Amino acid sequence: MHEGKVRGSAMEHKSYYPKTGLTEYAVKAAELVFGLFLFSAGAYLMVQANIGLSSWWALDIGIANSTGIDYGTVHNIVALAILLIDILVKEKIGWGMVADAVLIGTFVTLFNQFQLVPEFQSMFAGMICLVAGLLLCAVGSYYYMDAGFGCGPRDALMVALCRRFPQVPVGVIRVFLEGSALLTGWALGAKVGIGTVIATLGIGVAIQFVFRVARFDATRVHNENVMETCVAVKRLLGS
Repeated sequence: MHEGKVRGSAMEHKSYYPKTGLTEYAVKAAELVFGLFLFSAGAYLMVQANIGLSSWWALDIGIANSTGIDYGTVHNIVALAILLIDILVKEKIGWGMVADAVLIGTFVTLFNQFQLVPEFQSMFAGMICLVAGLLLCAVGSYYYMDAGFGCGPRDALMVALCRRFPQVPVGVIRVFLEGSALLTGWALGAKVGIGTVIATLGIGVAIQFVFRVARFDATRVHNENVMETCVAVKRLLGS
């Protein structure tokens, strides 16, 4: 996985510090896109597992079932709508958030068009596909977050709600958002099953495992907002 700087005996990822040159910005931008690609591939596998959908993909597929729009495009539309809300509540917006809202659904749509993986019909095959998807999502999350361009629109919305309602525990807000997406998707005909439970409980475990292997602390990442990145790149280009 991504190698960081070693200081003493501890692993120090470059993402813990401000970016210092155009080459680093280019590398981190590529890392961001690569991470989103892996995350998209993982999400696609989880859908093709066909044993139950995670909350936000249930919402996307429920809307797709009702409108006839492919669910990858729906995913982007929902993400852009949430991004607009984030902007309205003055949440910190980074290029990572914008890329998340545009690329994940686009990649998933491409996977569907090429029919890279069949929709599984057996529980055993579906379970293997789901677990593989969870691991890919976790690895993709690592690269995406290590790029240092900010979190995704849904995470930003959760943070915004936490700031608006400080008396409500973050776990309650997370459950409210995930539960609302899942119930809406289920009401619109999305498939809910054992895969839903595994995906909901397993994604945190998978991410924790990958972060531990990579010795990565997401809380230490130096994230930039859109303006900070533009100003820094402009300064580097002029130097």
